[in-house]
Amino acid sequence: MILFDSHCHLDDKSYNRDIEDVFSRAAREGVLAQMLVGIDLETTQKAIALAMDRPNVITSAGIHPHYAAKCSQELLNTLMGLARENPCIRAWGETGLDFNRMHSPRADQEKCFCAQLGIAGALNLPLIFHERDSNGRFYDILKTDGPKDRKGVVHCFSGNKEEMFKYLDLGYYIGITGIVTILKRGALLRELAPLIPEDRLLIETDAPYLTPSPVKNKVRRNEPAFVKYVLLKLAEVRKTDPERLSKVIFNNTQQLYGTDFEI
Repeated sequence: MILFDSHCHLDDKSYNRDIEDVFSRAAREGVLAQMLVGIDLETTQKAIALAMDRPNVITSAGIHPHYAAKCSQELLNTLMGLARENPCIRAWGETGLDFNRMHSPRADQEKCFCAQLGIAGALNLPLIFHERDSNGRFYDILKTDGPKDRKGVVHCFSGNKEEMFKYLDLGYYIGITGIVTILKRGALLRELAPLIPEDRLLIETDAPYLTPSPVKNKVRRNEPAFVKYVLLKLAEVRKTDPERLSKVIFNNTQQLYGTDFEI
């Protein structure tokens, strides 16, 4: 199999002691490329540093909805500058709405989200979306604010069938995490996964979070090497060959992020 972890957070402090081993294990498991996602200025800068001298590692820049209250034009300008200066930045985000934990007020989240949609358009970068419990507001903004040819992925999709098809109708990719491997929590996702068009599928770890089964019972921290378990479960529920599906999803991810890694 050839694998592309389309969303991980290797800037997390849990990797400080063994980051080189993390990259090595990923390579041994066939993970040929990784997207390190920024959620604020500090994580974006650290992701850029990790991507240096690693041609198979790309990054994004953005402000997560949890930090929307701190979103300012100065901060956005700084992130835009990083995106223009660093070719490793191939997407904008993680951005969106999270009305579950409400770390930032709703008004701040919406303002920050809309500003970042405009920035991604100006920079011609695809978007990495975060959505949780927005009760349709996330979709309404995407539907009314921006061009129809906007590229993006709904990261860590865990919604319902109606929401999934709405995102697909807008042309977005669907990011599948280790949730699909979890017995109870992933039941609905396993029902929906076969309905996603093959050319709209991405796989991700969201590491260090959402460790998939069967390694979930052995280690707490997720890492890119474990994205293979997401692929294997997807192939199982879609009743298709894992090796073939891995190539399709690898190419999908390259299409989204505009990369040309050799297979």
